[in-house]
Amino acid sequence: MGLKVYNTITQRKEEFIPLRKGRVGMYVCGVTVYDLCHIGHARSAVVFDVIYRYLKYKGYEVTYVRNFTDVDDKIINRALQEGTSTDEIAEKYIQEFYTDMGALGLQEPTFEPRATEHIPEMIEMIKRLLEKGHAYLVGGDVYYSVESFPEYGKLSKRSLDEMKAGARVEVDERKRNPLDFALWKAAKPEEPSWESPWGRGRPGWHIECSAMSQKYLGETLDIHGGGKDLIFPHHENEIAQSEGATEKPFVRYWLHNGFVNIDREKMSKSLGNILTVKEILKDYHPEVVRLFLISRHYRSPIDFSRQEMEVVRRNLERFYQTLAEINKILDEGVEKIDARGGLSPEEMAIYRRVEEFSHRFEEAMDDDFNTARALAPFFELSRDLNRLLQNPSAHTPFLLRRGRDAFLEAGKILGIFQEDPHVFLEGEKRRRAKDIPLTQKEIENLIKERDKARQQKDWARADEIRERLASHGIVLEDTGEVKLYYGAADTVICLATAHVDDLVRLCLEDSA
Repeated sequence: MGLKVYNTITQRKEEFIPLRKGRVGMYVCGVTVYDLCHIGHARSAVVFDVIYRYLKYKGYEVTYVRNFTDVDDKIINRALQEGTSTDEIAEKYIQEFYTDMGALGLQEPTFEPRATEHIPEMIEMIKRLLEKGHAYLVGGDVYYSVESFPEYGKLSKRSLDEMKAGARVEVDERKRNPLDFALWKAAKPEEPSWESPWGRGRPGWHIECSAMSQKYLGETLDIHGGGKDLIFPHHENEIAQSEGATEKPFVRYWLHNGFVNIDREKMSKSLGNILTVKEILKDYHPEVVRLFLISRHYRSPIDFSRQEMEVVRRNLERFYQTLAEINKILDEGVEKIDARGGLSPEEMAIYRRVEEFSHRFEEAMDDDFNTARALAPFFELSRDLNRLLQNPSAHTPFLLRRGRDAFLEAGKILGIFQEDPHVFLEGEKRRRAKDIPLTQKEIENLIKERDKARQQKDWARADEIRERLASHGIVLEDTGEVKLYYGAADTVICLATAHVDDLVRLCLEDSA
């Protein structure tokens, strides 16, 4: 089965056939650089980073374009508030974007155009739209006439009347239709402006993506992507102005990622629940964030919560623990043995699953880049590799090497397992120790007090202490005479009997 993608404009999965065999042109709407990136920006960036990686893995030559909007009302307002220039605001937040997305391991696109560097291309497109009757002048402003494009609404599947009723449109009595949008805005005091045939001014938001995408990818793109919030009006307007200017199909496949909610609520400034990438990376390793963002299908909404992030962190740590154990055995210099003929029935079953791993991974990714389903083989292979580690034989190194190589190759596509396992695990150990708010002495005293309560059959007090420790990321499990103490990442911090003084101290010091 070949690659199939869900096309927003047709609302169905279609076989992916690029315009030019073996080559893909992909344009993804980037950020407006007036503030720090939040988790919603990160989701779109990671989603299309994985798509970019997978297309290259499939053998395509990919030209990937992701833009920066560096002239916009929000940037102008921020510059006025801070008493600085729009250029300085844009440059500051472009650098912040690079810092955040670099930490998340994004690969660099082929081109990263800025709107202000492509004003001539925008002016040329606007001139063509005026000539073809799709645009009209009002003073020094130029507007696109949506009624001049009969197919307007074909992406969002809404009629002009429905869009008028549901959209918040800019009130301007000079417009022929309330949905008409600005291609060029006449200059205003304290705003950046450029010369044009219609006087000094600046471009509207939508025209920049049409002009820049066509400069780098031609008049018809293979893939255009972005968040679902861009379907209307931004992408709808891109279609109208692009196809109005060229009279050719603008995009073959439209891909849109779902929203990120915070604790089941929509993320918005009015609710005060905007979560920036920098804030998240204070608490979580970048690969934990990536794994979280790809743990749902890209078109589905995803809910950010601390509880969900802890589950993802535990899973990633277990994967790295398995890789660390494999590396330890292979680094001992055991010769790679290709002994398939001598494998036991259980080993042969694991060998077959290892060989099938890449096929199962590709099968999931070929189904509209279904990363959620593509993760399932990782968990299954990890269980197999752990069974080999627990019951080694002469053939174990051969199987471990094959399994590890398949694991890491697929991990590259998802952007995970890119760190040395020991470095990752040591970093998580330090992070856990920092996250535990109780002192060593407080933990020791609480454990002693709980033991005493249990001896006195004061079960309510024992449970109360257990719950208090759990609220601080320390989980107790009673297994006969032995107690297991877990940290927040569900890794054993220590083993102890009822006499805990020395062992608890040893465990806490080891995790610091």
